[in-house]
Amino acid sequence: MEKLDQALNNGREFASWKISEYQKHNRGKKWYIMASIISLSFIIYSFFTSNFLFAVIIIIVTLVIVINDGQNPNKLIFSLTDEGIAVGKSFYDYDEIKHFAIIYKPKQEIKNIYFEFKNVVKTRLSIPLENMNPLLIRENLLKYLPEDLERTDQPLSEALTKLFKL
Repeated sequence: MEKLDQALNNGREFASWKISEYQKHNRGKKWYIMASIISLSFIIYSFFTSNFLFAVIIIIVTLVIVINDGQNPNKLIFSLTDEGIAVGKSFYDYDEIKHFAIIYKPKQEIKNIYFEFKNVVKTRLSIPLENMNPLLIRENLLKYLPEDLERTDQPLSEALTKLFKL
């Protein structure tokens, strides 16, 4: 019944797949040792410069990373419909989206759709393609949104997140 209600509210679905809420990185012992050294260095620096707020921020960030690492991300259903896109319980009408870009580089393990919003306050939405056919997804999205052909690589923020396993 829930799937039927969602279809009535969000339009006719033409593609749907499960995605993780966030990307979970496999961090080894070496990563934790380096992260601890860097965190301690920042904390020591903050005490020498009497910037205690910086020390508190470093401690909070460290705790969030450690707590988050012990949990597995939730699975969400991502759907493309004739009226917009649905990510879990959130729905974005095509009128809210400026354009999309598909970056598909399997050798570099980059297989994502990026949605840029017209509202600059909203962040970019990055959706992994998983095992979906990017040509079929692109063909359907072009009916509703313009494609950003200038984007040929993943954003720098994502590349750094992947590199540092954050």
